[in-house]
This record gives sequence, C-alpha cells and structure tokens, in this order.
Amino acid sequence: MEITLQQAQQQVDDWIKTTGVRYFGELTNLGILMEEVGELSRLMVRSYGEQSFKDSDKGKDLGDEMADVLWVLLCLANQTGVNLTAALQKNFEKKTLRDAQRHKQNDKLNTR
Repeated sequence: MEITLQQAQQQVDDWIKTTGVRYFGELTNLGILMEEVGELSRLMVRSYGEQSFKDSDKGKDLGDEMADVLWVLLCLANQTGVNLTAALQKNFEKKTLRDAQRHKQNDKLNTR
C-alpha cells in the first residue's frame, strides 16, 4: 500500500492520539530524531563503510532504521504545523532553480 506524505502525517497523528497517548515534547522528539539518525548512520557505516559489524548490530534492517527517522520527522512536522508535502514541493523548486547547472558542471560528479 502506497501512502502520500499527507496520509503518513495523518496516520502518525492518529496513532499518537490513540496508541501513543500524546506526542513527546518537540525538543524530546528532536533528541529522538538525532538518536534514530545515529542508528541509521551506524548501520550504513557497517553495511557500506569500512567498519565491521558488532553482535549488537546484527539483525538490524536498513529500511526499518530509515522508517524510524521518518516517523519522528513526521511527528515533528505534525507538532510544528509543517505540511511536509508542500514543504517538499517547495524544496524541489528551490533546488531546481539553484542547482539547474551546478551539478552538471561539477567535475567531481562527472568523473565516473
């Protein structure tokens, strides 16, 4: 089942208000977001970088770690009144205008 960002924000909000009781405070969720990004980073470094896995890393799923990051980001968007669909569309426009030629002219990206 595919869902839009708007649907995801609504589903997270519904879950928080029923199963989760209430949102954690915004700063608490910011800290949780940093923790989740750290867990994603740890798995990425071990999967694609030079570090080896520790026993505590085994069985971790990359998609699940990414979903944890997205979940908390959706919480923060809901708490702060950010419509992520609109924000992402605006961000695409900003990047397209700003970077229309920049990446094509970047020799570092064109060396492969």
